[in-house]
Amino acid sequence: MREQSLLPEPEFESYYGRPILKTPTWKTPDVPFYLFVGGLAGASAVLAEGAALTDRPGLERVARVAAGAGVTAGTVALIHDLGRPERFLNMLRVLKPTSPLSVGSFILAPFGGLATMAMASQLTGRLPAVGRSAGAAAAVLGPPLATYTAGLLANTAVPAWHEAHRELPFVFAGSAAAAAGGVAMALAPEAETGPAVRMGCAGALLEVAATQVMEHRAGLVGEPYRTGTSGRLMSASRALTVGGLALSVAGRRHPGLRRAAGLVLATGSLALRFGVFEAGRASARDPKYTVVPQRDRLRARERAGATMTG
Repeated sequence: MREQSLLPEPEFESYYGRPILKTPTWKTPDVPFYLFVGGLAGASAVLAEGAALTDRPGLERVARVAAGAGVTAGTVALIHDLGRPERFLNMLRVLKPTSPLSVGSFILAPFGGLATMAMASQLTGRLPAVGRSAGAAAAVLGPPLATYTAGLLANTAVPAWHEAHRELPFVFAGSAAAAAGGVAMALAPEAETGPAVRMGCAGALLEVAATQVMEHRAGLVGEPYRTGTSGRLMSASRALTVGGLALSVAGRRHPGLRRAAGLVLATGSLALRFGVFEAGRASARDPKYTVVPQRDRLRARERAGATMTG
């Protein structure tokens, strides 16, 4: 029988009771909403191009609108978080390949113009060749747009984000595909939704699997993904995503369920972005997520050094 420790759980405090790390100043809901619609837009551009190549005009139309409207809404949210539009323009003055924020700005800006152009052509029927070329170019930039935000978060010192640097790109890629496939499943003509169903289900499976690996590998630092507000959001996301998968499978016999499945998948993706964002904020507020891993790494180096000299 396991003995119960008589020592109280240690409390980690910093000087003057202040957090060791500065909590990210990014606003809620601006930034997590941007994470969601950016992923939705990027994956939708890829789906739209696939629909165009396989002659599915209804699906193409929905995906083009999702890409154009998504990146427009995301840009508005990003500018609102920055406070002034010129701050976004200033990020385009110099390209810094070592900065995920700089690289992301140079992905977002051209993608926004191309996706909006493709959407306008699709809705008005004008300049179809120009719109088609713009849509193809947007599809090339779609995957980087959907995943660069994972690098942006992981490149910070925030424990729950930094520790997840290996899995977070896969989590965001799966979430983006689930959202884009889900929106198209809900809104496109039912006869043309085959590619959307495949994208949504594949994305959902990747999202769930990568999230499980991320939470397990992070150990103590992964605790915010399982507790508090962020834990509830992550649990809701997992339940919605698995539920959307189940409804998608049931939709083979009952096609009407696919529209409901699409909405559930998209909602699960939205909950995941808010959950990841809140988990990072929670880990920055609590000193133990900074102190304990540092001590563990120091002890590991000391043991390794003792082994080499022994």
